[in-house]
Amino acid sequence: MILAGDIGGTKTILALFRANDSKPRQIYQFKSKDFSDFSILIDKFLATTKPVNISSACFGIAGAVIDGRCQATNLPWQISTLNLSKQLDTDNIYLLNDLEATAHGMLVLSDDDFYTLQHQSQNYLGNKAVIAAGTGLGEAILFKNQDSFHPSASEGGHTDFAPASKVQDDLLVYLRQHYGLHVSYERVLSGPGIYMLYQFLKQTYHIETALDFALFDQDIDKSAIISEYAIKHNDLLCVKTMNLFAQIYGQEAGNLALNALSTGGLYIGGGIAPKIMPFLTDGTFLNAFLNKGRFAKLLKNIDIKISLNENTALLGAMQFAKDKTI
Repeated sequence: MILAGDIGGTKTILALFRANDSKPRQIYQFKSKDFSDFSILIDKFLATTKPVNISSACFGIAGAVIDGRCQATNLPWQISTLNLSKQLDTDNIYLLNDLEATAHGMLVLSDDDFYTLQHQSQNYLGNKAVIAAGTGLGEAILFKNQDSFHPSASEGGHTDFAPASKVQDDLLVYLRQHYGLHVSYERVLSGPGIYMLYQFLKQTYHIETALDFALFDQDIDKSAIISEYAIKHNDLLCVKTMNLFAQIYGQEAGNLALNALSTGGLYIGGGIAPKIMPFLTDGTFLNAFLNKGRFAKLLKNIDIKISLNENTALLGAMQFAKDKTI
């Protein structure tokens, strides 16, 4: 049996797989912040399953994995292969950055798991890349080596946000009031980032809105409410918020495509993209993606696919462990 996990700041998904099957035997989702330590969550998961002998385990974690250890970026968890090996009684423990796991997952998804945002029949061979906005922003590169791809983790989501318009100039000034001189793309391209964009537009440009957060519980997902009001109610401030989000998302996706020279394609993962499809498919994202001057033609020939499978990182972790086991 293989234990696979997708560990994020908002939710953690754990599942058991047989080594010869890609469908989970058991799968559970937990709220990450309900647990002070990952080992406690593991124990709770195992208590819900029938006794099993775990031969290997692989976890995709939102954070930098160095020497078999990871301090989760948006959680107080310190996770190590050594401690997990003792807890699970197996030496076959693997930790991956969550976007590295997502990259592995992209390679095993079927065509039905994707929405194609840009397709060119003249598709170049070369590297691929993954960008994924969720609780944070993750990026990864799949390096092309003959007939296979080798996913590599990065922390590209924490690089400096670069404005590309007058509004974004004002946004950077606003964000520096909250975060200091270093403002990363993750501060914008994430769930919390959507709410920050909403606050920026509301306070800076005084745009009208019918959304009143006082009518909701304090524990609501504010970003989800904003996107819902934009899509279902056509609320002016919420629509402008999501348009600005899609624009910056496209800009950074274009940056990643150039950094990785991902002529083999670009994948969009994460939990946000499938929920805001109208704002990713109306041209705003693509126009920003292509706005790279002399390299616009190159980017126009890159396939862009959005993953609709919420378990992409989980499947990637499973596949990685399976490849190591077989």
